[in-house]
Formats: sequence, C-alpha cells, structure tokens
Amino acid sequence: MAKEFDNQLADAQSTHVLPVKPEDFDFDRYASSAANLNNTCSDFWQQKSGVAVYRRMRVGECFSFGCRDMKRSLELQLGALEKSMQFKADVPNFLEPWYGIGTVASAFGGDYIWLEGNAPALKSRFSSIDEVLTVEPKEIAQTNIGRHTLNMVEYFMEQTKGRVPVSLTDTQSPLNMIGHLYPLDQFFMDLMLEPEKVIRLFDLLADLSIRFNHEQVRLIGHALASPGHGFASSTKWKGLGMSDDNAIMISPEQYLELAAPCVEKICTPMGGPVFHSCGDWSGWVDSVLQIKGLKMADGAFSPQTDPGATNSLEEFHKFANTGIVLNARIVGDLETIREQVSRLWSPGMKLVVVTYCETPGEQEEAYRLIHEICR
Repeated sequence: MAKEFDNQLADAQSTHVLPVKPEDFDFDRYASSAANLNNTCSDFWQQKSGVAVYRRMRVGECFSFGCRDMKRSLELQLGALEKSMQFKADVPNFLEPWYGIGTVASAFGGDYIWLEGNAPALKSRFSSIDEVLTVEPKEIAQTNIGRHTLNMVEYFMEQTKGRVPVSLTDTQSPLNMIGHLYPLDQFFMDLMLEPEKVIRLFDLLADLSIRFNHEQVRLIGHALASPGHGFASSTKWKGLGMSDDNAIMISPEQYLELAAPCVEKICTPMGGPVFHSCGDWSGWVDSVLQIKGLKMADGAFSPQTDPGATNSLEEFHKFANTGIVLNARIVGDLETIREQVSRLWSPGMKLVVVTYCETPGEQEEAYRLIHEICR
C-alpha cells in the first residue's frame, strides 16, 4: 500500500473521461441505471447497518479552472456518467453545478478572481468582524457568482430535462466561510474574546445560505441528489452535505458549542446535517456525532486520498449502532481497499466505501471484497 500522498497529481481523486454532448448522451439508459441503483440506495438508507459501494467519477477539471465553462463542465460530467455505468457499484453518480467555495462571502461585496488554469478564488475584504457586521449583504442570488451558479443549474436542468440526478453547488459551513471575509487569526481571537459577535455572524451567514439553497432546490426539483457535492448521493437520501474543514482548527468543544448550531440550522430544512472535513478529524468524532440530526459524515481513509488522511481508523467504530452513515473515501489499489476497510468496518456500522478503481475488472473485485468484509 502506498504510504504517501502523491503531490505531483493535480487531483488525486480525479478520473479521466471523454466529454459527451447532451445530444449524444443516452439519458434513458442512464436514468434506468440510476433508478435501479437508487432502489438499492433506498434499502440501504432504511437499514440500521450495512455497506454500499460508490465508484466516484470526479472530473478534476470541473472542480478547477473548467468550472467557469458550464457547457464544457456538463459535457465532461456526462462523460463521467457514461463511464460510471461500466463500474459495479450500489450508488449512482450525479451532476454537480459548481463554481467555487466563496459563494456566500460574495454577498458581502467580494468577487471571484479567475486566473488562467486555476480554480476560482476569493480574497477577504475586511480586517475585523466589526467591519463585516456593518455591511448589509446582498442576497447571494443577486451576486455575480450567485447568478452564475443558478444559470448553471438552469442549464443543466434544461439540457437533461431532469432525467439524471443533480446536486446543489458545494455548500460551505459558516465556519468555513469566515476565511473569505476576514483573517482567520483575527477570527480565532474573536472566538475567545467576543463569541457573541461570532454567533451573530454565523447566524447571518446561515440565513443567506438557506435562502440560496432554496433557490437551487426550486430549480432542481425531483432530480435533487442528496447530500450532494463530495458525498455519495441519491435521490432517495436526505440531508445536506456541508464542508466544514476549519472544524479541526478549533477544539471539539468550541465546534459543538459555537459552530454546530448554524450547521444544524442550514441543514435541517434539507433533511439533516451531513459533515465533511478534509484531513484527520478522528479527534473530533465524539463532537461530530453529537450534531443534532446528523445523517452522514465524510472522511479520507487512505494516504493516497488526502495528505492529512487519518490513520486512526478504529476511532470511527463509534459510528456503529448510531444509524449515521460514514462516507469513506479510499483512493488506492485492491490491497489498500482490503486493509483499510478491514480496519474501518465494525458490526453495526452504516458504511459507504468510495472507490477510485482504474478498471471495471478491478472495481468488480473491490465490490466483491468490500461486501465480503462487511457482512
């Protein structure tokens, strides 16, 4: 098993695909395939424990410089859906209208920086929380990036006629949004000295996020794939996936007291919170499991997946007998999958194993292996 993350790769979780134009894509075939898998997903969702396998088809370009071109993004993602039908799995792939992670911060006047060949970026505009709180934010739907995102959702829905699953754009927690508004070192001081202002700002960010999510859901309708970006998802599942990478920069106690309530506020209307953090959040498991209404949590469980992937896999046995799904991303070969799933699995868990096998044959063997380990 590879012991190190390959920092020469632009996207360790990416799969190369060939673009497919909407007029050349067999929507009926994919809709039928997805419907069959969604029936499996429905059964899994209702069970108290079990395992499901998801062969994620992440197209790296669509989550980097290519996200600006909605036509190109859709064609690449349709290519990914077409390729996914060759790989044995329990969970279907879906389309993601994605434009970057500073969406909510744009409501405070920031605009995206689009450098050639790079993902979009957003610099913080303020130097203190007081400056942020004096601003009357726009509705996200009225910002440049908000309009871009909604236009992309509309384009995806027009081209697909609602026949394939579509998720919301990447949703960031209020804690993750802070760094796009003012410096994090100042924020950490505010967290200790003026927590009431932090809670006030979190609440404001949550309200903006909820209203923008509603705009997206209105356009997507019955085709909505949940929990969405970065997670195994299904039209039969509930909850909203939320990136909360800054969670590991504060204590588990601070996270649960100050940050989690707004995550719950944003996600409850969508069926419940779904947690994601990059890196090793094994020390935060107890607090994450206390998020009210938590439906799923995501992590990186092999060295090739994330440079900060956890090696404390046994800590996640605490998910057993909770009914909460653990979404485990495992980049690596069959031996890596065997070793990591054997360590991660515990009776009573509800586990989704996310694989990135290079060939349909390898994926079929991985599928068999995972279900055998998790019986």
